[in-house]
Amino acid sequence: MRANRDRLAVEMRITARHLFKHALKESSIDKAFRRHVSCERGVLRIREDLYDLNSYARAFVVSVGKAAHTLVTALGMQAGDRFEGIVASSTDPVSHARGFRYFRGGHPMPNDESIRAAQSVLKSLNAQNASSLVIYLLSGGGSSMIEKPLEDQISLDDLVTTYQALVHSGAPIAEINAIRKHLSAVKGGKLARAAYPAQQVSILVSDVPDNMPDALASGPTMPDSTTAEDCYAIAAKYEMLKLFTKTVRELFERRTLEETPKSDDPAFHRSRWSTVLSNASLFEAIEPEAERHGFLVVVDNSCDDWDYEKAADYLLHRLRELRKKSERVCLISGGEVTVKVVNGGTGGRNQQFALASAQKLAGENVTILSAGTDGIDGNSLAAGAVVDGTTLERGKAQGMDASTYLSAFNANPYFERLGDAVMTGPTGNNLRDLRILLAY
Repeated sequence: MRANRDRLAVEMRITARHLFKHALKESSIDKAFRRHVSCERGVLRIREDLYDLNSYARAFVVSVGKAAHTLVTALGMQAGDRFEGIVASSTDPVSHARGFRYFRGGHPMPNDESIRAAQSVLKSLNAQNASSLVIYLLSGGGSSMIEKPLEDQISLDDLVTTYQALVHSGAPIAEINAIRKHLSAVKGGKLARAAYPAQQVSILVSDVPDNMPDALASGPTMPDSTTAEDCYAIAAKYEMLKLFTKTVRELFERRTLEETPKSDDPAFHRSRWSTVLSNASLFEAIEPEAERHGFLVVVDNSCDDWDYEKAADYLLHRLRELRKKSERVCLISGGEVTVKVVNGGTGGRNQQFALASAQKLAGENVTILSAGTDGIDGNSLAAGAVVDGTTLERGKAQGMDASTYLSAFNANPYFERLGDAVMTGPTGNNLRDLRILLAY
């Protein structure tokens, strides 16, 4: 009996990994561009919008984020090598596209190259005019890869300290980015303002909630829906001021943050935005494949931006309820959970969520995979992890106590030792996190 249980658990861990990899493959940037971007006789199509490239004196591209290199390649495959521009990512490209300058910005914290990238982009955008077309290729992680403080007195060290406080605060990404926008010379619509009066179009590969597109890469090309007052409230809510440097803290204490451009700003009168991939793309890919494996498929994103423990409780309860209706259930959950890290080890929110879930489902015929679609979870080399009803038992057999690793925010070594870490390497894409829960 136990042998059958263990064999089934192994099969379901393999199935969960297969579904995750299938979703990544079907939601690739290359496939999205083939569907939504094309160029014929000099006319560039981005979804329903058409741009006659021959009518512009100059076409300039700015590509920023974890998918920056992949996006430039995809644009070139569809429209040729007619463009010039700037690429800012946290990794080096496999090859350099002709006419592009490359910067290796920092992630999750900005570095000197992030500053240089921002300065170069601002200089190039300021040189555009009404006869120019500016194409932005934006993806997740861009907030740290291109950065310039709005105030001269804010140093790079000030920014890094502030970013660290934000990332570890437990605040959801939209609130984190609200503060980033108001401290930056490039975020919160300020790139669009720099490029005005050029025609501007942004192609988005989104790692933020679908109803908050201006949170992507901290919204450098979009009207900002957040305000300085929001920033003051967020900082107070998460007790951030004591973690900020004196220079940044004084901006909040004196309430002197500069407001970001809103929807009535002239910078957006000739601007368009088009999302070609998002978290929802993953569900569209998984559903038919999971059904092919005999699962009843349900999507539930209710726990987006919830604390990881609360999210684990909610999703397991939902899965158990669904199981009363079907023998085999696949519950899919997108978005991100939050983790307030205290003196953490090696891991990330996906592995922390997975290990917490393992404690709640011991002995059950349930498998859960949680992973980041960018291939990187926190400060580890893993994308995430897969757990099931045998995880704690297998850990104990190797002398590991899951509670110890969980409380130390050190989940990665636990999963590495069990062989249950999900390893993809950087995917060149970023569509938020994906949780796959299987009951069988």
